[in-house]
Amino acid sequence: MIHPLSDCQAQVPESTNIWQFCVVLPKAQIGENCNICAHVLIENDVQIGDNVTIKCGVQLWDGVTIEDDVFVGPNVTFTNDLYPRSKQHLAEYAKTILRKGCSIGANSTIVCGITIGENAMIGAGSVVTMDVPAEEVWVGNPAHFLKNIVDKNRI
Repeated sequence: MIHPLSDCQAQVPESTNIWQFCVVLPKAQIGENCNICAHVLIENDVQIGDNVTIKCGVQLWDGVTIEDDVFVGPNVTFTNDLYPRSKQHLAEYAKTILRKGCSIGANSTIVCGITIGENAMIGAGSVVTMDVPAEEVWVGNPAHFLKNIVDKNRI
């Protein structure tokens, strides 16, 4: 389902929902059974796997790859240029990868060029400036290791 108040220019599987006031550029790749909530922007060089939830107010800039079963909380901020300047565009943007099953808490900032590992969890409001290994919980500003995930259903 694509809400009539969204501007979705990409091919989207029927099993994926895109809610109102979203903008999806034509070359974006979006998988099956995703839920893209209201007020989300998805640029061209973005890949989204299957069973992904992206909550309201998220902008996915060129260079972001999200694997299957990932949760991106409301108002998570991604970057794609470490030294941005007005009207100066890069030929290629830094790659940011969210591995299968990871969860990003609300209002977190994900600095470009990093990988968040499989099933990792980022606490709400964290500022992630480096790679996060699989199966770990990271929190804070700057984000730091808190603990390993023992049970994926409870942390």
